[in-house]
Amino acid sequence: DAEGDVFRGLEVVEHAASIGNLQLGELANNVAGGVDTYTLLQPLGVCAGITPFNFPAMIPLWMFPMAIATGNTFVLKPSEQDPMVTMRLVELAMEAGIPAGVLNVVHGGEMAVNALCDHKDIKAVSFVGSTKVGTHVYNRATLAGKRAQCMMGAKNHAIVLPDANKEQTLNALAGAAFGAAGQRCMALSVAVLVGEAQQWIPDLVAKAKTLKVNAGTETGTDVGPLVSCAALSRVEGLIERGIAEGAKLELDGRKPQVPGYEKGNFVGPTIFSGVKPGMSIYDQEVFGPVLVLVGADHIDEAIEFINANPNGNGTAIFTQSGAAARKFQEDIDVGQVGINVPIPVPVPLFSFTGSRASKLGDLGPYGKQVVMFYTQTKTITARWFDDSTTSHGVNTTISLK
Repeated sequence: DAEGDVFRGLEVVEHAASIGNLQLGELANNVAGGVDTYTLLQPLGVCAGITPFNFPAMIPLWMFPMAIATGNTFVLKPSEQDPMVTMRLVELAMEAGIPAGVLNVVHGGEMAVNALCDHKDIKAVSFVGSTKVGTHVYNRATLAGKRAQCMMGAKNHAIVLPDANKEQTLNALAGAAFGAAGQRCMALSVAVLVGEAQQWIPDLVAKAKTLKVNAGTETGTDVGPLVSCAALSRVEGLIERGIAEGAKLELDGRKPQVPGYEKGNFVGPTIFSGVKPGMSIYDQEVFGPVLVLVGADHIDEAIEFINANPNGNGTAIFTQSGAAARKFQEDIDVGQVGINVPIPVPVPLFSFTGSRASKLGDLGPYGKQVVMFYTQTKTITARWFDDSTTSHGVNTTISLK
């Protein structure tokens, strides 16, 4: 996932290099006699970004390239858990020619976050991270009169119809649920198995068992460690609560044997079935390699189940039916939809469009929306006169005469 972290971020840099086409205004010629109206997309000034630990390259690259390309300066606060990758990005950006003072870094925790939200010179704040912190950032920044976009927690569901390509679907579920040890806001956390697809549980467990748990620096690793001892304790605690609350533990990933890394923060792929709303492992974002399975009799029931969840970051359907896929994309109330694609994070030509409880603010990262986020639209209505222009007297109306 570290390679993807870099390359998906570089896609945004490439997109920012197209800013000449992205930051075009609009023109309406001769809207009234000799009157033209046009818009300019002008930079806000100073903008800020607050990024999480899980993608220390990609998420900063979601932010500062587009902010700077649209003419702003930028203050970046990386996660205090792994700031060095972000620092290296900034060094490379400055080596590439970004002038001193245009891209800046501050470190710290809550005090640094609050300072960015409060500072009078900062006009916009972009955030990716937990729902708790994102809600705090949004409320504090907007109270100070700033624009804010906050991409927050999720509980991403996938529907599996029995007509889906079985092997491709099992591979997709395992990769999206357990890759990066589940520490992704777009991780697949819930699979809704429809009809006969509920018989695939043993096959899914067998697929998950093939994944190798090891240090991320070791060749062939599929599932690396959790970010901290606190994260390990939290994930193991949620697994224990899942058992206590009545879910069936199909695969227990606790305490895996990882030679040479016996004290590592490892949890292997973990699968629960028989999960219901109200259980902690369903209601909370685990942020670990835990996949919960839910059954449904038909697609309408599955869609209704997903729409009842407050989160709306991403969702997917696995099917060979175009009609079912079209029904899903129209009826589902989630901002980003995958059809046989488990993690539907769009390429930067499009915007990241998480919704509902997963997002605060109306404009998302990258794509066309982020150009609007980092710019102020100025609308100009212009008329030019020369000495031979005939005067029609005083116009006391609001009409353009």
